[in-house]
Amino acid sequence: MRLLYSLIWTVLLPVVLARLWWRGRREPGYRQHIGERFGFYSSFSASRTIWVHAVSAGETRAAEPLVRGLLENYPDASILLTHMTATGREAGAQLFGQNPRVTQAFLPYDLCLLVRRFLRHFRPQLCVLMETEVWPNLIATCQQEKVPVALVNARLSERSLRKAQRLSSLITPAAKAISVIAAQTSEDASRLQSLSGNAPAITGNIKFDVSVPQQQLNAGAAMRAQCGTRPVLLCASTRDGEEALILEAFLKKWPRGNTTQNAPLLLLVPRHPQRFDAVAEMLAQAGLQVLRRSALTTTEHTAALASADVLLGDSMGEMFMYYAMADLAFIGGSLLPFGGHNLIEPCAIGKPVLIGLHTFNFSDVTGEAIAAGAALRCADAGCMLESASELLSDPAGRQQMGSRALTFFHQHQGATARTLQVLKPYLS
Repeated sequence: MRLLYSLIWTVLLPVVLARLWWRGRREPGYRQHIGERFGFYSSFSASRTIWVHAVSAGETRAAEPLVRGLLENYPDASILLTHMTATGREAGAQLFGQNPRVTQAFLPYDLCLLVRRFLRHFRPQLCVLMETEVWPNLIATCQQEKVPVALVNARLSERSLRKAQRLSSLITPAAKAISVIAAQTSEDASRLQSLSGNAPAITGNIKFDVSVPQQQLNAGAAMRAQCGTRPVLLCASTRDGEEALILEAFLKKWPRGNTTQNAPLLLLVPRHPQRFDAVAEMLAQAGLQVLRRSALTTTEHTAALASADVLLGDSMGEMFMYYAMADLAFIGGSLLPFGGHNLIEPCAIGKPVLIGLHTFNFSDVTGEAIAAGAALRCADAGCMLESASELLSDPAGRQQMGSRALTFFHQHQGATARTLQVLKPYLS
């Protein structure tokens, strides 16, 4: 089965490269470092290397506490941080670009020849995969090259488990070859054990150990102050199709979408940067006054924010600023069946959270947040806007919900330390 998988990869490589070049039209990072995707890298020398793979921006930000913990606990080691997406590499540069002990690279495509070239170039002591990254040839080649593999902050939904079971002849050998698994929850551990045959450690979610950047909090608070008494509703990490649903519900709730009807400032942050322009155009065609974050080049934005219906968050690496600016946050990817996104960051700064029905990628943490009173689930965009309107007109209720969110966040910290203990035998 793995031979067939490799053959398919080989046949599809021209298509993969064409898609890479096509995506590079809007995200230039995809047209950079292309040689790395085939296992060709610039010179590298380190006596000891710990390799952490974080495929995209979300996993990279999630890996931050672990990378910092590894740097602190193993001062003689260098960290190799690999990605598959341009946004992941950009997020890594923002977090660690000034640290000489962290080297970034793209992971090669999942073909044994390419992975072997990568491993023999960097010679890592340990491979640490974040969350759900199980690549059959990568893991098999690591086993051949005697590089132990750890899957940490691991999660596996029921939906993903069913998919894996349909490809069991390919996925099960890879899962069994993983040296150690650190799962987020007992439910994740049970599902992962059904694939790997080994009982994972339950360490919790590393995302709860995220460090909140004070500079972004200050910037968000300053922008919020410039909105005066006007409330700010954040719709974060929205996906294709969701903005249209939110816009329709917003204009139905506040027909002219302006401040004379006490409409909140809608702070809209699409998940993927290549969609910023399309979302801006859709909002403008609806007759709304749209202000783009990238246009705010000075510190005095009061007049612009007062007249805008929508502030489009067309920037990367500023989510904490957006959360700090908002009175209330809706987490996208959940109105349509994308599986949801991380709701931990708004909880980290005590913001009430709204979430849709489709959260299968984050079902456990979402359910726990709702049970703790930190989040509310909404059936659709109209329900979300109604709940938002009620909370925005109820400062006391909003503050209480925000306090519960902050408590929920603090109660779940400590996963990084537990994960480091799990990895310790492989780094001695």
